[in-house]
Amino acid sequence: MKDMSEGYVTADGRQIGGVLMEMKNITLRFGGVVAIKDISFDIRDGEIRAIIGPNGAGKSSMLNVISGFYVPTEGEVWFKGVRRGPMKPYQVARLGVARTFQNIALFDGMTVLDNIMTGRLTRMKAGLLSQALWYGAAEREEIAHREKVERIIDFLEIQNIRKTPVGRLPYGLKKRVELARALAAEPKLLLLDEPMAGMNVEEKEDMSRFILDLNDEFGTTIVLIEHDMGVVMDLSDRVVVMDYGRKIGDGPPEEVRNNQDVIDAYLGVAHD
Repeated sequence: MKDMSEGYVTADGRQIGGVLMEMKNITLRFGGVVAIKDISFDIRDGEIRAIIGPNGAGKSSMLNVISGFYVPTEGEVWFKGVRRGPMKPYQVARLGVARTFQNIALFDGMTVLDNIMTGRLTRMKAGLLSQALWYGAAEREEIAHREKVERIIDFLEIQNIRKTPVGRLPYGLKKRVELARALAAEPKLLLLDEPMAGMNVEEKEDMSRFILDLNDEFGTTIVLIEHDMGVVMDLSDRVVVMDYGRKIGDGPPEEVRNNQDVIDAYLGVAHD
């Protein structure tokens, strides 16, 4: 990669745009514990950006800063060229940021369709009373939202479980439903916290395919945390590596793979 000021071209010929989000000198403290220490990196429009590191490296804390759940102790977060101050979760969602969670956060008693519909809440304008009566504008609005959700269901190939309560589903399908709910918000930036965790090989292959298709067909920018290095190297355009709250690597997968600091962090450093 050469000059990246206006984006770059990936090895497979995809055009990546300019900076969508920039993390500037981010430090995050919890009392006397420093979870993140002076980390800077950017996220480019249309890329798949991975954040990796050993357990306890600060990856989830960084994802929480990106999503707006945590406000950094020091540093700045810029999104679409504007400095982002403290925000409530619904405000972040309206900006175009959605996420999945390391521990699945779905409504087990609700159907797959209804769970995915909750991802449309920030886009619904009808009042509570008109929604309850399901008349006029409220009826037309819900039909339009359901059409969007049905397209997502088709995209993720979960048509046969659309009316199944989520609590009855196996783990891998629950992960897919959670992804569907995040997609229902039509995010510009999608954050995936360990999307492959607990999956078997076939489920990982399916999820990888959906992530690539989502990025390719919809142009969604994706940031993911993942421990499976094979998945990271196959999916990612660029990788940030964290260790003990510090950034120790940042670049294309092959460059990161050969970074000695990264090798030491994952394999351990021999001490005489």
